[in-house]
Amino acid sequence: MRRWWVAGLGLVVLLAGVTGATVLRDTGAQLPGSSSSPQPSPEPSRTPLLAPASATARVPTAAGLRAALATALKDPALGRRLALSVRDASTGRTLLEIRATASVTPASTAKIVTALAALTVLRPDARLTTRVLRGAPGDVVLVGGGDPLLAGRWTTPGFPARARLADLAAQLKGVAVRRVVVDDGLFTGPRLGPGWKPGYVTHGDVAPVSALAADGGRTSTRRSTPRTQDPALEAGRQLAALLKARAVVRGAAPAGATELAHVESAPVSDLVEAMLTRSDNDVAEALGRHVALASGEPATFTGAAAALGKALGPLLAEAGLTPAAVTLVDASGLSVLSRLQPTALTRLLALVGQDPRYAAVLTGLPVGGFDGTLAKRYRTGPAAAAAGSVRAKTGTLNGVSALAGLVRTRDGRLLAFDATADGVSLTGTLQAQAALDRLAARLAACGCT
Repeated sequence: MRRWWVAGLGLVVLLAGVTGATVLRDTGAQLPGSSSSPQPSPEPSRTPLLAPASATARVPTAAGLRAALATALKDPALGRRLALSVRDASTGRTLLEIRATASVTPASTAKIVTALAALTVLRPDARLTTRVLRGAPGDVVLVGGGDPLLAGRWTTPGFPARARLADLAAQLKGVAVRRVVVDDGLFTGPRLGPGWKPGYVTHGDVAPVSALAADGGRTSTRRSTPRTQDPALEAGRQLAALLKARAVVRGAAPAGATELAHVESAPVSDLVEAMLTRSDNDVAEALGRHVALASGEPATFTGAAAALGKALGPLLAEAGLTPAAVTLVDASGLSVLSRLQPTALTRLLALVGQDPRYAAVLTGLPVGGFDGTLAKRYRTGPAAAAAGSVRAKTGTLNGVSALAGLVRTRDGRLLAFDATADGVSLTGTLQAQAALDRLAARLAACGCT
């Protein structure tokens, strides 16, 4: 699990209980695509992860918040449809809401919901297995286990560690291979989501969803370069090159085939953190498929959407919400058809902050001015004072700019917030992001009592 030990980083304090979550990592748990079926996660002890800096830290009032945010709420860069929910994270108490029950397009803040569903249904220590099986004479079968971070040509150092095609090839040393057969049948249905822009793949935002992909189907290490249209075949070609095989075809593993090699992904908890920190669409869609498989749903967009709703049902009920509060059609938030109420996200953040099972959601949120999608924000201007005090997920689509997560106030009170503007000018994305950062900075500077 990623850790932050940065001097002066205000949000390190809020994760005081996070190290206790490591007791949930039981050795040997598996996911669909691995050698055994998933088992239910043990019921964790309720050790609060979110708490005020001290027992005397004051709770902001609605009047105080409105006064502090008056200018930020009127910022023209946010358009006319800003929805806002601010909640005390340790008690769940509502502090300020503006259009908070409106069903807005969440963009990538939907990944918080995917993360919660994944950690509800899947074991945090479970790993995704990519296997090579013996096929017909001269054939090996590369079987995708839905690992979205499998490394091929490019092995990215750092967090999280990645399984590699090169390690599979090393395990196959001495095996005569004429042909590589690729089996990506774990995931089914359409490869592109409902409500996705046609240019997402060619612009490099996401690969066609596949149970087998190397380097996320990227064709270059540069950002915003096209993804391959067939990630499975491309992964097969890369393995074939390593094995000096002559051909690559699509097929299915024979029943009862002997395993010749395998590699395992980072654990689910690390995948969740990486998905949130980098806003990784490929990881999000893969986790959605695994939630579907573990829930008895087909590994399709429709099945994943149903499984996400099923997983969230008890949490939403505990938060006093109906299923209509969160209606996603994909797991990444790329779809313009998904809907989410800002009040749902803040209630869920406050609720899961009392449960160590969800620690990876909190540690995965980017830190303003330090990492992930917030690394270059909170560096200059009025928002710079809040660097390290805001930990939040970004969300951006055409016409939509969102920021949702946690912020610690001047008095040491921790707030959950969701600010979503879904009426932003098509040319005003950067301005809207800056306006949201200023709004969060006002929360961080707030006594507001």
